[in-house]
Amino acid sequence: MTSPLQKKLKIHGPTVVTANRLADGVVVWLTAAGGWSQSLAEASVVHTPEEVQHLLDVAHQDENTAVGAYMATVGVDAAGVPHPATMREKIRVAGPTIAMPGVS
Repeated sequence: MTSPLQKKLKIHGPTVVTANRLADGVVVWLTAAGGWSQSLAEASVVHTPEEVQHLLDVAHQDENTAVGAYMATVGVDAAGVPHPATMREKIRVAGPTIAMPGVS
């Protein structure tokens, strides 16, 4: 029996786990090998709450590398490559929406 204190994950399509690298804040995605990649294309895409929970467990065990891990719904193209499904993730993939100081 599941404890009522355990949060039930609700999955709405293909899902990845993303976080920010601790050393520099760069957006990273968890790969199938359990490492972190700066490329969404290399992210492990899963489809069930159990698979997402496993990825989150892996991510939370590696908080010396990446922090703030959470699940994000993605779209998947015909070739199986994930792409952002929400505005938040589109911004995280593309980078800041304003020019950064000192960058022309």
